Amino acid sequence: MTDLQIPATAAAAPTTREPAPLESVPRGRSTASRLRSVLKHVLLIAASLIMVYPLLWLLVSSLRPTDVIFRSPGLWINELYVKNYSEGWFSLSYPFSQYIINSAIVVVGAIAGNLFSCSLAAYAFARLKFRLRTLWFAIMLMTIMLPVHVVLVPQYIVFNKLGLVNTFVPLILPKFLATDAFFVFLMVQFIRGIPRELDEAARIDGCGHWQIFSRVMLPLMGPALGTTAIFTFIWTWSDFFTPLIYLTDPIAYTVPVALRTFLDATTASNWGAMFAMSIVTLVPLFLAFLFGQRFLVRGIATTGGK
Repeated sequence: MTDLQIPATAAAAPTTREPAPLESVPRGRSTASRLRSVLKHVLLIAASLIMVYPLLWLLVSSLRPTDVIFRSPGLWINELYVKNYSEGWFSLSYPFSQYIINSAIVVVGAIAGNLFSCSLAAYAFARLKFRLRTLWFAIMLMTIMLPVHVVLVPQYIVFNKLGLVNTFVPLILPKFLATDAFFVFLMVQFIRGIPRELDEAARIDGCGHWQIFSRVMLPLMGPALGTTAIFTFIWTWSDFFTPLIYLTDPIAYTVPVALRTFLDATTASNWGAMFAMSIVTLVPLFLAFLFGQRFLVRGIATTGGK
């Protein structure tokens, strides 16, 4: 018998596998999921419209004559009345640009003060070891719950004795003394998330505390510093109460106090001009939030992260 030889060129036929049948999703479950998604988006859109409506009404009212604003409270505009903007800009004792410049000076000073003093205080609480550090940190946190009206009268007496009332000093100087405990706490939590090995490496290279703070910590604290700057800008630009107490001369008014002067309890109030200038003053706030929201998200999300 001769053995049968299989040619070397003959290859085994490839075996084909049938694709596994896709698991079918129950149609009822898919429909319910889509309905929930549609309902969720409808509710979100409705909530957004409710929140945006006052701003839209303000914008529409700034383009209407004063006698029509409250007579037709809807959002439909029959005739554009842009004269409100020119009247609002020049109808007060000084052009409205004067009040914008005043607010800008106060805002820049407040931002610089908070960034400088709060970052130094936060570094001290987070990295330095000194007696009663925990007690002082607790006292600092308790000042967050202290109403501003409690310290308003003593502060006013001090600034009045120094002859600083009707100047920008009472609005800026406290920022250089780390009086905003919220920002100190924010930066403390952020610094605690920075590895201490960086401090030790800098100390081995001969750096002192100031060099560690300025060369190691500050470059890494960008998100926290950005968050502090944006919140300080928004809160200071919108602050009405503090400038109303310390500023008495109209040439020194900030934007919120100047807007209040459009209203008069004895004569007719120029609502159209006030709404127009309100839109103008909202533009810096909108731009600050638009271009700084990434710093807000990073600063808040990474606070306390290890």
